[in-house]
Amino acid sequence: MDAILATVTQYVPVQILVWLTVGSLIGFIGTLIAIPFIMVRLPSDYFDTRVPRHWMKDHHPVLRLIGLIVKNAVGAIFLLAGFAMLFLPGQGILTMLIGISLLDFPRKREIEAKIVGQPTVLQALNAMRAKFEKPPLTLSPDP
Repeated sequence: MDAILATVTQYVPVQILVWLTVGSLIGFIGTLIAIPFIMVRLPSDYFDTRVPRHWMKDHHPVLRLIGLIVKNAVGAIFLLAGFAMLFLPGQGILTMLIGISLLDFPRKREIEAKIVGQPTVLQALNAMRAKFEKPPLTLSPDP
């Protein structure tokens, strides 16, 4: 183990390793708080592709544009953090799902439904929602 640490510290300064560890711990604790907070507040039909979603539909176009830019930036951060959590401590798949939900790109809803449709993910989300007395998520039936 000492040989691995010596090799790593040869290329990466110890201070950076300490800050990466602190950042990883903060990210881990943050996702433990943020994911239930977000997932419990979603409507039960949020991942149903048959239900249309309109974000900031009735707002001024400039405000909508600013909101879309901020939403996509936050989504990209969540997506990257979720990817990192596949290798670091944290809820990687669920964090990536939140990031994908915030981003705007073609066929996004189908990707979300496919991720949430995985039995393990759906069970985890519905168990989380049940703890807060929220109805389970509903998905579109397969065509």
